[in-house]
Amino acid sequence: MELSDHVYAFPLTFERGDHEAVINPSGVETEDGLILLDAGFSGQMDDLADALAEHDFTLDDVETLLLTHQDGDHAGGAEDLLSRTDATVVASTGDTPAIEGDEELVKSNRYPPVPVDVQVVDGVTFRTEAGPMRIVETPGHTPGHLSVVLPEADLLIAADATVADEDGLVGPNEEFTPEMERAVDSVGKLAAFDTSHVLCYHGGFVEDADVGATYQSLTE
Repeated sequence: MELSDHVYAFPLTFERGDHEAVINPSGVETEDGLILLDAGFSGQMDDLADALAEHDFTLDDVETLLLTHQDGDHAGGAEDLLSRTDATVVASTGDTPAIEGDEELVKSNRYPPVPVDVQVVDGVTFRTEAGPMRIVETPGHTPGHLSVVLPEADLLIAADATVADEDGLVGPNEEFTPEMERAVDSVGKLAAFDTSHVLCYHGGFVEDADVGATYQSLTE
């Protein structure tokens, strides 16, 4: 799915209990190649390659893997990707120790750790074909959870800072968010960017989203 010019979602399906679920890695084009946001579960690399191919990309186009956080459905496939590409791995300072295997994962089963080449903090901006892509630290779901904002595309890639359901944008999934109060504060932080399009890793793309109203609903 093309979310905006030069920005894409690469949906991946997996079995969860007795039903099929979907996660949404995404990609942003740059002059040097693709920034891939998250790599899915371990074992999904062929599915990811197929999703990339739907937009005429290959795994070789992935120059940067930006891991929004340490959970296995986001970082579990990183080792598979690195075995097939020379991608630079980017992650937060807060979640890097878990991704590299030096700390226990907060929630997930252990996946193969990978080295993080570049650690980023709030406000770091990448130059992309869709305009500046800003890193926003949104802790709560994990200690070092990241979201990204592309102001020129009017787009928030929220990762797990928010989820979506059939009614639209909702707050963080409390069942999988150890520090809910911090996570709600993070939604408030995202609301300040006033983006009206949001990609949630769980729930997909929400047009005409109102992050501010979502934040207010969490604080009432």
